[in-house]
Amino acid sequence: MPTRRSVLATIPAALVASATSAARGSFSEFLAGIRAEAMRRGIRAATIDVALQGVAPDQKVLERDRHQPEFTLSWAQYRALLVTEQRIVAGRAAVARNRAVLAAVRERFDVSPGVITGIWGLESSYGTKNGDFRVVDALATLAWNGRRASYFRPELIDSLRILDEGDITPLRMTGSYAGAMGQPQFMPSSFLRYAVDFDGDGRRDIWTSVPDVLGSIANYLARSGWYGVGTWGQSVVLPAQFDTASVGRETRRPLGEWAREGVRPLSGAWRAAPGTPTSVLVPDGPGGDAFVVYPHFLAIRRYNPSDFYALAVGLLGDRVTT
Repeated sequence: MPTRRSVLATIPAALVASATSAARGSFSEFLAGIRAEAMRRGIRAATIDVALQGVAPDQKVLERDRHQPEFTLSWAQYRALLVTEQRIVAGRAAVARNRAVLAAVRERFDVSPGVITGIWGLESSYGTKNGDFRVVDALATLAWNGRRASYFRPELIDSLRILDEGDITPLRMTGSYAGAMGQPQFMPSSFLRYAVDFDGDGRRDIWTSVPDVLGSIANYLARSGWYGVGTWGQSVVLPAQFDTASVGRETRRPLGEWAREGVRPLSGAWRAAPGTPTSVLVPDGPGGDAFVVYPHFLAIRRYNPSDFYALAVGLLGDRVTT
């Protein structure tokens, strides 16, 4: 007997989407609700009219949302895919072009240039790959008919608030299919909390202003717990009989204790004092890469809650600034 799953598998995706949207109400009804909510929140009618003019469900957004890859990369594969020689070379050039800006950002936010550049490189390849979806259209599509409509609806309202504050125009507000915007790939809620006008032109422009981009990333990290010139962590070598049951972010011990157990830097010296609370990570298990991570590692994870991401940011940032 065919199951509901097997029957649905034979129905074209467009028909499934149509049936789902019918259950949610028409798109015009949805937009009317958004308009009313935005006005209740103090967003000007003129802003809403311009932002929502011509907005329609974007089938490409729905296809991307419903057909995301379901494979899982190992750490070794993830590192090889993202921390590439090409990205390192491009990062060194980006750092060289923006040394004065990075120094000014460091002075204001007390965040190291390496971690800022590492995030910039992973999120948008230093501003060369920002996404070309119109953010209002993408968020409206997902808030109406996406898998996580309750998440995207407040983000859509926040995107209208950004437009109302004059930082960007609807046509220039571009990003990923899921609404992550500009070079740092901020969601609208993150933009409102963390974006800064570092170049002083009166607008928080994370799309084209490199000072605003770097300052906004630094502000995000500073408000997530990064402080001073310390680092995220470093690669280490584990002793032969190391007990891997003690690894993971949840196990935090003074760096000196790990050292006494035979953990040693892969190269150079320790980058933190012996009393620094640290964790050992072995992302691919015994025999693979090993790292000691310091408190600043957790600040990177607040940008993206993935150990793989935070490790890649740290490694890339080290390579492009040394």
